[in-house]
Amino acid sequence: MSTHPSRVFVARLLGLDVFDPLGDRLGRLRDVVVLSRGTRGAPHVVGIVVEVPGKKRVFVPMTRITSIDQTQIICTGLVNLRRFEQRGAETLVVAEMFDRRVTLADGSGDATIEDIAMDQHRSKDWFVSKLFVRRGHSLSPLSRLRRNNETLIIDWADAQTGARNEPQAATQFVATHEDLKPADFAEALQEMSDKRRFEVASELQDERLADVLQELPEDDQVEILSALDVERAADVLEEMDPDDAADLLAELPSAQAEELLQLMEPQEAEDVRRLLEYDEDTAGGLMTPVPVILPPEATVAEALAHVRREELSPALASSIFIARPPLETPTGRFLGVVHIQQLLRFPPPEPLGNLVDKNLEPLSDQAHISEVARTLATYNLNSLPVVDDDGRLVGAVTVDDVLDHLLPDDWRAHEDDAPVRKLGGRIG
Repeated sequence: MSTHPSRVFVARLLGLDVFDPLGDRLGRLRDVVVLSRGTRGAPHVVGIVVEVPGKKRVFVPMTRITSIDQTQIICTGLVNLRRFEQRGAETLVVAEMFDRRVTLADGSGDATIEDIAMDQHRSKDWFVSKLFVRRGHSLSPLSRLRRNNETLIIDWADAQTGARNEPQAATQFVATHEDLKPADFAEALQEMSDKRRFEVASELQDERLADVLQELPEDDQVEILSALDVERAADVLEEMDPDDAADLLAELPSAQAEELLQLMEPQEAEDVRRLLEYDEDTAGGLMTPVPVILPPEATVAEALAHVRREELSPALASSIFIARPPLETPTGRFLGVVHIQQLLRFPPPEPLGNLVDKNLEPLSDQAHISEVARTLATYNLNSLPVVDDDGRLVGAVTVDDVLDHLLPDDWRAHEDDAPVRKLGGRIG
């Protein structure tokens, strides 16, 4: 690649730390913002998107960048910590330009953008200079002489980009963001246009998409799920936690929800149907029907093996619920709870029946959310058992379930008014 002293490739910058002049870390680079100049030349690089503590993404103008290379980025001056919002004429390089199809000016066919280089000119402004592309199918008679999937570095002027509304893959975006936690990936999706959001969502594996959907506001969940083929939508719902799937289906028209339930695996659909029968303000409407449930004869060693499961949330892993068979909800008679701290204090062969906390009263599945919140707070618990009128365990309510319900509907997009750094103006 070129050794141009002021040239950097965007893909190599992703995830780099951004520092202030004193060496304090501001956050991590997640994207680059460019402004099209139409026929006048290559796009102008106006700033970067930085993820700051609190998982909020903010805009840092290139005029505030004093040093940028493949190892770190240093900025100076005041940084505006207002949440980044894309302006109409702006384009996000990673979210919107990677994977875009271009037509090569030499007539050799089409290619796909995999990376973009930007150069700093004498004016100190930054501009897109080079495209790293992978050649697609070619219309050139010489194409048989070229290797399949050949990669090239070309000048910006040597390629013609298609219209912004034409279909676009999302392979590169998904690959460069595979390390993001679902909540952070969901944050990135919210910054995209509807078109790009659907393209990225359709590129994700079912399990990954299910995890991301659970972190999005309900309106966005409904839009993305409704844009999927119905069979794939049912597959994604199966991968979601039953309580989150029930919440999402409750937002859909009843006919659409029933169609999806019919396409789901019967056992998965049954769990969701039971949750849909409860009012949303009750323990039954908040609970998950799949906590860790073991019989009293199970040992400490078995319980520890269960709570080590990667897919288990910390709140659910904090308690083991003891019941008589059957152990799938609704269970046999509920016996009590064993807290994870107790597991750490007893030898592996110890039966769980000897460790049951019999002083913790279960919640009725009809208990109001105010009672649920009060009980969690009173006893400093992460989760609570929920039983039906027959004393059978039907699920568990966790503290994050309650917080999701009590916070405003738009809490994921809520603006934090407390600045991390003093605010400055948006430039560019």
